[in-house]
Amino acid sequence: MISPSNTPNGTIEPPARDTISGITENQLQKPTIVSVSDIHAYLDAARNALLAVGNHPDFSPVVVPDEEGRLHWADNPYVLVFNGDLIDRGPDNDGVLALVDRLMSEAPSGHVRVILGNHEAIMLSQAAFGFSNWYSGQLELEPRQAFLRRIVAGHVVAAYQGYKVTYVHAGSPGPYDVRRVNDSLVAAAKELIEAAGTINDGTVQRQVLDNYSQVLGVGESHLKGPGAGLVWLDFDHLPDSAPPQVVGHTRHDRPKQKGNVYCQNVIQNNLSTDGGEAVFVESPHRLDALIRQPDGCSKRVQLCQITNLQDI
Repeated sequence: MISPSNTPNGTIEPPARDTISGITENQLQKPTIVSVSDIHAYLDAARNALLAVGNHPDFSPVVVPDEEGRLHWADNPYVLVFNGDLIDRGPDNDGVLALVDRLMSEAPSGHVRVILGNHEAIMLSQAAFGFSNWYSGQLELEPRQAFLRRIVAGHVVAAYQGYKVTYVHAGSPGPYDVRRVNDSLVAAAKELIEAAGTINDGTVQRQVLDNYSQVLGVGESHLKGPGAGLVWLDFDHLPDSAPPQVVGHTRHDRPKQKGNVYCQNVIQNNLSTDGGEAVFVESPHRLDALIRQPDGCSKRVQLCQITNLQDI
């Protein structure tokens, strides 16, 4: 569904677009949220991270491999969040996008959520960034329009509200309304679709960075510096008082905590090691990291008791 070569299948409307409560209101069993960030086209590492769920005795699989090693939705009670930056840097953009497509098509509607990362945001505003050496900077007009339509259809969002934490690629120092920022991203996408391929295209690509700065804006002195929006702000600029969030974006060797913000971007820093890939797992009562060990098993690390978090 994220792949620029495919067409969105239906629309995910609020509240299911924005929040776990949108798909749990009529369910006795509340699904567990699994999140992974910053895959960056490293397909093997993404597979290892996702398989870490079923490799721990406390959890059933979120995905299962077929005879050829391709991962499929395991039909267990999960919501899977891809927390930005699926693309660029690594060797297999198409493979990662195909994986996300397949899981989206196999899972129940709203159970696979894709959050806009800064590398996906580059696809929205190529003229403003000029990263022509990356997949995001090379996207041609038609697939770029297709990606924008996915945003309008609710398949790609700026943020997603879990049980007590918000999933967002880079994060915010202060509170924000998830539905409002997702509506803002849709409005930006509609403006970009209207301008795409016209003489105003480049101008509008730059304008949306300012007009929708809470989501798409870049920093004052650096792309990731102070003042940057939800897809760009560096973890170092999030204060201890920031609202409860699970973010990616800033690289670490192991999951990182600052106040009530938890960073899960660990895949790239562990590419040269055997193990280290991680996902976060949120139930209504706790937030854990599952970290793949060298023997293929997963280590469960409790990040917090949900009851200890302040309400959003």
